This record gives sequence, C-alpha cells and structure tokens, in this order.
Amino acid sequence: MKTKKFLFTGLIGLISILSACEKDEERVVMLENPIPPSIQTIPDLTLQRVNANQTVSFSATEVDPGFQASATYFLEMAPSGTNFSSPLLVYTGIRVDEIKLRVSDLNGMLLRLFPADRASSADFRVRAVLAVDAGTGALGSGGRPLQFISETKTVQVTPYGLPRLNLLGSVMDQMIESAAGDGNYKGFVKMDKSHPFTLVDPDTGQEYGGQNGILAPGGGAIVPPIPDNNPNWPVPVGWFILSVDVSSLTYEFTEYRIAVVGTATPNGWDGPDEKMDYDAEKGYWYITRDLIAGHFKFRRNDGWAFNFGYINAPATPLPWIDHPLQRGGVGNDFELTAAGNYTITLTIAPDEQSAKCSVKKN
Repeated sequence: MKTKKFLFTGLIGLISILSACEKDEERVVMLENPIPPSIQTIPDLTLQRVNANQTVSFSATEVDPGFQASATYFLEMAPSGTNFSSPLLVYTGIRVDEIKLRVSDLNGMLLRLFPADRASSADFRVRAVLAVDAGTGALGSGGRPLQFISETKTVQVTPYGLPRLNLLGSVMDQMIESAAGDGNYKGFVKMDKSHPFTLVDPDTGQEYGGQNGILAPGGGAIVPPIPDNNPNWPVPVGWFILSVDVSSLTYEFTEYRIAVVGTATPNGWDGPDEKMDYDAEKGYWYITRDLIAGHFKFRRNDGWAFNFGYINAPATPLPWIDHPLQRGGVGNDFELTAAGNYTITLTIAPDEQSAKCSVKKN
C-alpha cells in the first residue's frame, strides 16, 4: 500500500506563499498521518537516596512528519488521570533517543507532584514541536507550531524524602526528618504511653532506642513521656515535637497540644481544651466536635503563651475557608451563632507567627 502524502510548504495551505515562492527546493511533502514520537524506555522510578549522584535514562523515537525536520522535544509528567492539565516539564531538547537525568534532580521534580517514600501513579508523554519559518501567523510558524504527542505511558514512581528516622512500634506509622541532612532530626509525633518505640534509619538499617534523653544504638524501646495523672490529658495519647541528634546520641520531647478553647466548647475558657489532631501529609491540625453557640480561639498546651484569634471578624456565613489569623491579642475570638457539629482546621506557618483556619458546620 502506498503511503498517502500531501504538499507542505512550511505554511500548510498558504497559497500566497506558494505563488511567491515557486522554487521546487522550497517544497516539502508531509505524510497525511505523521508518525508521532514514541516513548521506548522509562527507568525504574523507585528512587533511593544512596543513588542520588547516579543517572537514569529515558528514551523515545523521533517524530516522522515525512520530511527531514528539526524538532524540539518535551518530556512531560503528570499525576495519572489528570490528562496533563498541569504537566511538569522533565526535559526539553532536540534529542530524545537518550535523555539522561541525575537521580537527585529527577527526585526533586517528582516531589513537586508526589508524596515522598510512597508509590504513586504517574503519566509520561513526549511532545514534539516543529516550527517552520514560513510567515507570521501561519501554521508551522512560531505562533502556530506543529505539535505531535506520543501515547501516554503510566508507571509507578516513588521519590525519596529527606533523611529520616522511622518510629517502630508507636501509635501509628510515623517518621521525623533531617532538614539539613546533618544528623539532627525533628518532627511532630503522636505518642501513646502504652506503645514504646524505637527509631530506625531506613537507609542504613541502624536502629536506636534509649531512655531519659540518651539515645543508644540497638537500645531498648523509648517510653513516651506522657504523665499518668495529668487532668489536662483526657486520654494517654498526645502530640509532641521529637528532636533527635544521632551525633551526640540525645533525644528530647516537647509538648505540642493544639486545641480549641472558649465558651463554645464543653469546658469553657478554663479547659481542659478540645484537643486537635494533626495531619502530617496535609500539614494542618483538625477537629470535629459538637459545639454550642459561643466564642472560641486556638491555643497550645492549655495556656495563653501561644494562641491565635481572627484578624478581622468573618463577614460571611459559614463555612469560613482559609481565614487568616493573628498571633495573640484580646477580643479577637471567633463566634459561633448556633450549636451543632463542626469541623475546624488550623494551619500554622513554619515561623509560628501567622496561621489560617477553616470552620464548617456539618
């Protein structure tokens, strides 16, 4: 069977260009169905920190429009099922037979779209763009490039996060991270006194235990410091910041109990406060409770040294979404005008000087 072709002048279908340039050497023939690029290989994208300085390779075939042409190629990635609505550019260049990327660079790209240390589904594609200089505004010109897109390839990706220590045996799957990679680890942890735990470095397999703030390689399980008879602890579970220094072999717990307090809560302004839970993936505190008509604020550890109220009273009915808060202050309580079941979230900025909240009546 003969391959169908049609005339392509750099400006497809622009007769004015044909009449102005009738030389045969300016004519090219494009396939009726140009062959788009095709992804041939995608490396194993379960990435590991120990391979950070190594390279991985993608490969694809070039576009075949039926004539010799240069193209610019774009390797793009997006979460599966999003139809590349907001693709992330992985590579751009004039060659696609071998695309080499450093593992650390690729890992940084993956972390923009996917959670660390967890398998996610990703779509990859290659776009080829041909630009033929045949006149402003013409098909194939800079403003109207010819574009050919490969079929989508779907693979599992697992980027690695910051250096971390996993908690083994705690109340849930948890970890603390080293932001600077210097052996100092820190993070929010939910502790249960009935669940002692150890720490393990997933990269080396080194396990740590300890007691009384002293860390010991291969040591016994660490017992959370929750007091037995503290009326401010309604259950023997609570949130802390856990700080670990594997160089000096020390660890420290710092109480971090964020809560809602006020006349809208069962215990009023005197507490115990209504303790919030923490979503480590989304980075906010949350609570769903039956509340009554009244006022409330947010505070930490049942004290007023750290608290948040509104900046300007919400002028619109519920729900309040991402309402800005101010640290401290007097007379800046939130007001609930009706009793009911409410879901409240609180996102505290890293510097702890600002925050935002959402309040919804269920």
